Amino acid sequence: MTAPATFTVALANEAATAHLMADVALLVGPGDVITLSGDLGAGKTAAARAMIRYLADDPALEVPSPTFTLAQSYELPFPIVHADLYRINDSSELEEIGLSPLPEGTLALIEWPERASDALPEDRIDIAFSHRPALGSSARAAEITGYGKAAAQVARLSSLRKFLTEAGFLDAARERMPGDASTRSYARLIGDDGTSILMNSPRRPDGPAIYAGKSYSAAVHLAEDVKPFVAIDNGLRAHGFSAPAIRHADLDSGFLITEDFGSAGIVEGDPPRPIAERYEAATDMLAALHRETLPETAPLGPQGSYEIPLYDIDAWLVEIGLMLEWYLPVRGAEVSPQQRDEFVAMWRTLLEKPAAAPRTWVLRDFHSPNIIWLDDRTGILRVGVIDFQDAALGPAAYDLVSLLQDARIDVPEPLELSLLTRYIKARRAADGQFDPASFAELYAIMSAQRNTRLLGTFARLNGRDGKPQYLRHQPRIWTYLNRSLAHPALAAFREWYAANVPPPLS
Repeated sequence: MTAPATFTVALANEAATAHLMADVALLVGPGDVITLSGDLGAGKTAAARAMIRYLADDPALEVPSPTFTLAQSYELPFPIVHADLYRINDSSELEEIGLSPLPEGTLALIEWPERASDALPEDRIDIAFSHRPALGSSARAAEITGYGKAAAQVARLSSLRKFLTEAGFLDAARERMPGDASTRSYARLIGDDGTSILMNSPRRPDGPAIYAGKSYSAAVHLAEDVKPFVAIDNGLRAHGFSAPAIRHADLDSGFLITEDFGSAGIVEGDPPRPIAERYEAATDMLAALHRETLPETAPLGPQGSYEIPLYDIDAWLVEIGLMLEWYLPVRGAEVSPQQRDEFVAMWRTLLEKPAAAPRTWVLRDFHSPNIIWLDDRTGILRVGVIDFQDAALGPAAYDLVSLLQDARIDVPEPLELSLLTRYIKARRAADGQFDPASFAELYAIMSAQRNTRLLGTFARLNGRDGKPQYLRHQPRIWTYLNRSLAHPALAAFREWYAANVPPPLS
């Protein structure tokens, strides 16, 4: 059994308690259990309220004590239940209030856990609050203990608090920021001298070795830790592009404090739609990046350099395979082994063209959620890039597809074609040997590859990770896919998809 992990925090006031609970919130999620113990008035409810308000991004949210209701539920980024067991006699009463078993996929905050200690899960975080009257009427201490699998979370929390202390941000206010489909999480740190971004980037858990002896992340060259982000960030800034300055870093633990680019995006409205001027600048930024002669390594700092992986045919085929593994079964369209082999063979031949194309840095997620508009800068410096840790060496067309066929918003086809033309003109102006027809073919191929992968990725996020919100993007992806399949070079694929791949449910 894993030994418990424990450390103690001094809390001078309620603000310090709120900072602690925001830090805890950065590291937990659905299915985790946090017990809050201590005497009457020790601060248990205040701590729970602080965490709930942080996750709601609403400092004024009404969070009543559940002393009389026993349990109060919240639908925030994920479901939360806040329970108070003070009025129960033993664990047999938990079933009556919906806490036995604890609801799946829910973060549980439980006050007075000792009233039902025999019913608590082995994997949990306990925060024991106590008064410290010698330090002031509002002073508290919190002893934080992680049991079972939660011991690793508490050890990470201790490392995070140490990192914030050494960087001078322990007393900064925290503001929750939305996460993404990865294991990373973020918070805005607000201090007297402005704001910064805290990134929590734990080492990626490795999956099963099912792709020629490799996990999925290894097979498609996804970053395993924070070092690739730092290296590509350094490289982009060195070449004159707007990536956030890194102010403090713990590369081994995976904590960064970076420049805050703000929240201005390149889309507007509800539903969101592209702001043409900003998409033009982003297109120009890509053309400028792709004109550069970029090295195959990026500077990591005193620890040396990072070798950028090759985005190759094997990686593309593994990504495409997600459609066969996850999307088709959900749509009731299993393919035979012969059909699968035919599909892979077709793709392997087609992908020889982008594999032979000139290589550049492919950021891989260059689309609206990861682009910040910096209105106080000029030209392409207005395009702030924040997500590039999975960068690889590959064809320039891939990132242009990411931008102009944004998986999360509708890019009208006339705008897509206008921006594609803009990019081609910029490249031809700098290089008379640039071939528009060849690039347009590569654009169609990488579009088909990327959108095929996204159909499978979003089906996997739903089926494996319990994130159904990504399914709403599949009809859009299907539209983009069919745009690319209209290219003459993809005629055989158009026929195969029409015969074997049903459209997503709308």
